This record gives sequence, structure tokens and C-alpha cells, in this order.
Amino acid sequence: MIRVLVADDQHLTRAGLSALLGGEPDIEVVGLARDGTEALAMARELVPDVACLDVRMPGRSGIEVAAELCAADADPQVAVLVLTTFDLDDYVFGALEAGASGFLLKDAEPDAIVGAVRQVAAGQGTIDQSLTRRILREFVHRRRLQPVTARRAGDLLTPREHEILLLLAQGMSNEDIARALVVEVSTVKSHLARMLPKLGVRSRLQAVVWAYQNHVVAVP
Repeated sequence: MIRVLVADDQHLTRAGLSALLGGEPDIEVVGLARDGTEALAMARELVPDVACLDVRMPGRSGIEVAAELCAADADPQVAVLVLTTFDLDDYVFGALEAGASGFLLKDAEPDAIVGAVRQVAAGQGTIDQSLTRRILREFVHRRRLQPVTARRAGDLLTPREHEILLLLAQGMSNEDIARALVVEVSTVKSHLARMLPKLGVRSRLQAVVWAYQNHVVAVP
């Protein structure tokens, strides 16, 4: 069962997301927060698998909450899916840099929102498809995410980790990568756990952005 915390300052949005997600057999909405401060407190108390955060909330923004929940020393560390009505680049960049595992517009199809929650809970990242190419192109020209260069990473990553990074950048899930390399999914997860700190990133989504940003793979 995927335990989800929903945080949004709009009552109708909270209720709608709760009804949508709570109606799935494998998802349980364990908390509804009205602002960022409440979301952070509830996340620490309830320890959900996924926190669905609105970007703009009173008290603390979703990005500020994400930065605390996704920090390397966070206790507990919670996967974050950012949902917003705004597709402004700074919001997207801020969410990614804070360590969020996904960014989705609220007008996405219900199935897409449910699927995104499942992806994030499974340790996979997701960005709204309408934003992906634009975001990747912009990130190529930004150097704020982390300081590890491609040359430095080449010295740090093992050949297998580099191979997994390339497959990850193609949008493959852990299961897809395991099939492609003929290994166990647990092996892929172990490689990812060792690889992310080497790149100076906190999520597989940040690792993909890093790969494009440092021209390890080309933006389509």
C-alpha cells in the first residue's frame, strides 16, 4: 500500500486529489495539509511514501518543504511529487533542485496523476510530458544543480554505473534496466544508490537532468 500525504491550500483541490488517489486499491491518503508548515509536520509524524505538494502554499512553499523532506540527512526522507497549476520554469527548476522526484501540472489526466504517484513511490522520476524537452534544453545551459562535471564523474562512476545512467536517461524504469542488462532489479537499485551521491544528486530524476546538462547524452 502506497501511503500518500496531500498538501494544498485549496480545499477543493485537497478533496479532489484525496478522492482520486484514495479510490485506488493500492493507495492510501494518510494526511491532508493546508499549508507548507502543516505538510512538513504531518510528513514527519505520518512518514508517507509520497508527499504530493502544491508549489504555492502559505507558510512554506512546496519547494521549501521538498528541500527538507528530500535532504540527504532528512529524517524521515520522503519522496516528493510536486503538483501545480503553473508551468513556470523557475518552479520546475526549483522543484528539481530541491530533490523532488516528479513535477506534474494539475490539469494532467487523472490516470497520469495516479501513475505519477506510483512511479515516485517506486523510486522513479517523472516530469509532465509537455514540459520535458523545454526543461531539459534549459537545464543544459544552467549550472546550479551540482558541481560534479562529466570528466570528474567519469573517474567516479564504474562502467556499469555509467551504463545504467545512459539507460536511465532514456526513460527506462529499474525493471527495464534490469531486463536490458540481464540482472536483478535489486542489483540496479544498489548501483543507483551508489551512483547518485557520486554525481552530487539526490534523485534519479536529478541524475537524468545531470546527464543532459553535462552532455553525457544529447537533448532530443
